[in-house]
Amino acid sequence: MREGSDSSGCWRTGHVNQVAGLWPRADVLEYTRSTRAAGDMMGHQHVWTNGGNRLVLGRWHWICGWIRHMLVSAGFLLFWCIVLLALHWRIHLLSLWERSGCRVSQNLQNSKRTWRPKLHEDGSISMKPEMKEREEDISLCQAPELLDSLIFSSYSIQFFPKKWQLIRDKLEQLHSGLTAVADGDDFNTNSELNKLLQAVASTANEARVLAHRCSDESYNGGKLLLRSDLAVVTAKLELHIKQLTEIYSSGILRHSQAIILSKPSAGSSHEDMRFYVKDLFSRLKIGDLEMRTRALAALNEILLEDEKYVRIIVVDMDDGVSVLVRLLEVDMGITEEALLAVSVIAGFDAYRGALVTADVVVPLIQILETGSELGKERAAQALKKLTENSDNAWSVAAQGGVTTLLKICDNVNSSAELIQSACGILKSLSSVDEIKRFMLEEGAVSIFMKLSGSKEEVFQIQAIEFLTAITCEDDPIKEKVVRAGVVESLTKILDPNSHYSSKARDVALRAIDALCFSSPTSINLFMASGFLRRVLFFLRNGEISIQESALKVASRLCGLSQEAKKAMGDVGFIPELVKLLDARSFEVRELAAEAICGMVSTQRNRRRFIQEDQNVNRILQLLNLEEKTVTKKFLLPALMSLVESNSGRKKIMASKYVKHLEKLAETDVTDAKKIVKKLSANRFRSLLTGIWS
Repeated sequence: MREGSDSSGCWRTGHVNQVAGLWPRADVLEYTRSTRAAGDMMGHQHVWTNGGNRLVLGRWHWICGWIRHMLVSAGFLLFWCIVLLALHWRIHLLSLWERSGCRVSQNLQNSKRTWRPKLHEDGSISMKPEMKEREEDISLCQAPELLDSLIFSSYSIQFFPKKWQLIRDKLEQLHSGLTAVADGDDFNTNSELNKLLQAVASTANEARVLAHRCSDESYNGGKLLLRSDLAVVTAKLELHIKQLTEIYSSGILRHSQAIILSKPSAGSSHEDMRFYVKDLFSRLKIGDLEMRTRALAALNEILLEDEKYVRIIVVDMDDGVSVLVRLLEVDMGITEEALLAVSVIAGFDAYRGALVTADVVVPLIQILETGSELGKERAAQALKKLTENSDNAWSVAAQGGVTTLLKICDNVNSSAELIQSACGILKSLSSVDEIKRFMLEEGAVSIFMKLSGSKEEVFQIQAIEFLTAITCEDDPIKEKVVRAGVVESLTKILDPNSHYSSKARDVALRAIDALCFSSPTSINLFMASGFLRRVLFFLRNGEISIQESALKVASRLCGLSQEAKKAMGDVGFIPELVKLLDARSFEVRELAAEAICGMVSTQRNRRRFIQEDQNVNRILQLLNLEEKTVTKKFLLPALMSLVESNSGRKKIMASKYVKHLEKLAETDVTDAKKIVKKLSANRFRSLLTGIWS
């Protein structure tokens, strides 16, 4: 290769052989630059050799080649980034156009209705063809239908189900309220109603757009923004409901337009029943006095017919119970109807907790204090059902219910039904010791003792039942009640010549059994009052329930003292007790056998019993193993008492039914073996006596 240079540096062209295959041509540009001064770094040269041929390249030429390579690579990457970005924005813009709310939901197009309002790109609502001449009025007329279609489409939404449930409830309230006036002419003459319906339609359109977005699973526009939009729509609907309520309250709308929907027929679906109940509650929330009264009457009718409606109010509706509770504080006419609904719900144990949680006790007690007579009766009925669950006792006591109820019982002007319910409530509350003590401090004993002497039998029954409940397992209180004079009231009811019913006498006998055997003092009072003869009368002539109560008293007396047993024998209890061994009631037969066992434990009564051969024969006859009418646990102890006397052993041995006793002894019954052993010993002594005589 030829080389050349001058003092200033120059370009030379020459023939250069190919170097290691790096250049495809022989002619190359050779650039040299002379070194003008020592240490000049720009004077360095890069030289490659190949078989003696040399190629000299400057450093700047190498740097330019590297830069050119990098620019080409960067341009290639930039090109593909632009392509991908364009595709992304094309997809995003298409998605925004599809979700812009310009199309009507396919769910609405498949609806069973022949026509539904449609939402256009400009936010307007389509009209029925035959109504285009009244364009301003059509949107008002179709507002309920627009709400109906929106309610229908909201059931298929998956996103934010709780938010949409709240929106759906408010839409149903508006739908029910607007249905009453949308077909009338009030909106043509009332500007406020006209504005409200227009605003409702606008809000419904906004909700429809949101419904379409929430139904689109591919939506990625931001859930926080969507949640915020739903909250705005909910607030607007709440405002519309408030405005509609104010319009109703003003009396502008005619009552004739508040038409109640037809009650679902028997066998209707749960959804139809639920829709009917929600419609009634919407009218209760936004209607005027007359509309609410009619809605409550319809509600009470279905609650009394089918308990499924009760479940819908308590379980399916978020505010069903609270709405009824709020109505208890409104006009008394509405309150009385609402009380009936509350009382029906309180009759179900599973739903009482929902009423208490909604603070129903407070208005109920207020009605007991200041309400009408009918309102007081219904409030007392509801409280009586609520307090059947002892967990609710403190809720009533904490609101001053005990004092209020005691005043009702002490008021002679209170109705029989009200006093009956009040006594029932107090009896339930007395199961709590702290509340019972408070009742005693408030004078409950004197109030109910006064009530037990009333001329009205229903008052007497309620008073006696309360006194029996409040003295349960508490001897000091029993003594206090006895000293207050309960014995006279009870024996008066048991007078055979009195006009009292069997129920009253049964209650009195049960009270005697519970109250009057706690101390010798109370027993002596009863014995001195002629009580035994009256009990004996009901053993002979009473109904089965009264016989059982009388026998319980007789059995209790037999276990108290020898004097009581002797007095019973003197009066003539033994023959009647033996007859009752053949009674139809198993419990009566058992009680009779128990009473006989107790009475023959005294010598005087044993002699009376043995004097009648049929008495011994009947007991031995009942010992037959095949006889199942009476258990043997009371008959054998009675025979054990009889064999204590010579006449008793003779009567038993002479009876033809003694074989039943012997067979019973063969089966290893302890008491039977003891009796047979005594009888054998007596027989042996009789044999010896005969020999020696």
